[in-house]
Amino acid sequence: MSRVNTVLGAIPAEELGIVAVHEHIGYGMPGSELDTTWWKTPEQRYAETVPKLRKFHEYGGGTFVDVTGICNGRDVDYYKSLSAKTGVHIVACTGFVGGDTALPFFARASVEYLTEHFVHEITVGIGDTGSRAGVIKVGVSRGGRMTELDKRIYRAAARAARRTGVPILTHLAIDAENAIAIFHDEELPLDRVLFGHADDGVNAEKTRDTWIAEQGGRVGFDTFGYDTELEDPPFWARPRTERLDHFLRFIGQGHLDKALASADANCSPLGWPGVKGHTVNYIFEDLIPDLRAAGVDEATITTLFVDNPAAFLSIQA
Repeated sequence: MSRVNTVLGAIPAEELGIVAVHEHIGYGMPGSELDTTWWKTPEQRYAETVPKLRKFHEYGGGTFVDVTGICNGRDVDYYKSLSAKTGVHIVACTGFVGGDTALPFFARASVEYLTEHFVHEITVGIGDTGSRAGVIKVGVSRGGRMTELDKRIYRAAARAARRTGVPILTHLAIDAENAIAIFHDEELPLDRVLFGHADDGVNAEKTRDTWIAEQGGRVGFDTFGYDTELEDPPFWARPRTERLDHFLRFIGQGHLDKALASADANCSPLGWPGVKGHTVNYIFEDLIPDLRAAGVDEATITTLFVDNPAAFLSIQA
C-alpha cells in the first residue's frame, strides 16, 4: 500500500483526500523574526491559522502540504499541534525554497552533505520532532537562472529522492532545462518532480509548461488566488480569468495527468504582511466553482485534487 509521510506519521495515500499541494503555514525570510512591524507572537499566529485550517477541513480538505523549507520558518512541532487540533493532515518538507534563502552554513555545503541532510529528515526525522519530511523543496534563486548553489541543491534533492522515494517540488518552473538536465543526470524519473508556479503573473510567459509535461514532469498551477482583482495585489498577481484560461488550456491539451493546483497561501506570514484576502480556501471558495462553471466535470476535479496529488506524494522506494 502506498504511503505518505505526514507530521503525525505515515498514512496510506488513499487517506489524503483533497490535497492543497503547495501551501505555507507561515513563510518568512531568514531574520524575519527581527521585524518590529509584522512579526507576530505564537499566540497570534495560532489564532490566525487554526480557523483557516478548520475551514479547509469543513470544506472537505484532507491534506495541506507545507513547502516552507529550511531557513524560512518551518516549525514541525507547531505543525503537529495544528494537525491534531484541526484534523488536517500536514506534510512537511525538507530542502530550500531557493539557494538565496539558505543561510551561509548551508550555502557552503557540498552536494554530499546536503543529500545526507535531506535523507536524514525524510527517513529519521526533522530535528528532534520525530516527524519525517514527505517532500523535498528546491527552487530557482532571484534572477531567473539557477545559481551554482541552486544546482547543488537540485542535485542533492535528486539523489535523496532516489534513495528515499519521496518527490520533489520546485519553486518556479523557469530554467527547467537546467533542472531537467540535472534530474536526467541523476536518473530521477521526472514524474517525481512537480515544477511549481507555472501560472504566476511574472513567469508564466517564460515557463515551458507543455514542454515540461512532454518530458514527463508534473506541472503546478499553484498561485491561484493571487489575482489582480485583489484590494492590494502582489507583484506576481495575474488576472483571474487569464490564469484560469491558462490552466484549462493546459489540461485540455492532454496534460490532465500532469497537472496539480494549489493556492500557495500563507496561513500566518512571518515578518511580512502577506496578501490580504488570500487563503488556502480559495481552492474551495473560488477555484473549484470556477472550474465547474467552465464545464469541468467532477471526475476531472477529483483527478486534479485527489488522484494526482496522491500519486505524486506516495513514497516510491
